[in-house]
Amino acid sequence: MINHIKIVQGRVAGLMAGLALAVSVPAMADSPEQVITEKLTGIVPGLQVKAVRESAAPGLYEVETNNRDMIYATPDGNYILAGELLQVTDGGIENVTERSRAAKRVETMAAFAENGVIRYPAEGNEKASISVFTDIDCPYCRKFHDDVPRLNELGITVNYYGFPRSGPDTPSFVKYESVWCSDDQVAAMNEAKGGRQVPDISCENPVAEQFQLGSQVGVTGTPAILLEDGNMVRGYVPADQLARSLGLL
Repeated sequence: MINHIKIVQGRVAGLMAGLALAVSVPAMADSPEQVITEKLTGIVPGLQVKAVRESAAPGLYEVETNNRDMIYATPDGNYILAGELLQVTDGGIENVTERSRAAKRVETMAAFAENGVIRYPAEGNEKASISVFTDIDCPYCRKFHDDVPRLNELGITVNYYGFPRSGPDTPSFVKYESVWCSDDQVAAMNEAKGGRQVPDISCENPVAEQFQLGSQVGVTGTPAILLEDGNMVRGYVPADQLARSLGLL
């Protein structure tokens, strides 16, 4: 009987020790990143959360998804908003959302590594380099192209990426592919931008990949001028004005 009592006492003591340990070591709570990801993907069909990180605004998390709009969420994921986050600074109002987009564009462009660009190099020392998503048939792209010699003169290298707005398997897309496949890409681009016919040539080319790249970095129209810091200038800007914005004039 005494042995039986000792065994029971031992089991009770072990159980109490286990309970004490369970109380003293609480279960690991999910991180805000996990909570937000699970909540959003659970209620929005097809939504893919690529990254969740603390935003510049205390108490809000920045959520990068497969949609173009940036989403902001509270740590519990119960409150969300989509749009531009603005910050009031001593120098004025700064677009925090666009700052995040710019940083992401730099990463995306670096990963692409200038694959297959048609380059118009700066004269002399290069002072700046711009990536321009262009459509040969776009009137303002042609107007921009007329300014390329002036940009080169000012020390700015122009790297063209194909972004025929009509999409794959259209005349504009085929025209860009023909330019890219030409023996002299620069001469062919000059001819095409001048409205002159270039021979139809087909070859393995990166135009489709460049078109997709444009969509990834947020190109919605042409010309789209991507600066080295990831900021995007949408639409035509005269050469000298662009150079001034870069601090070159």
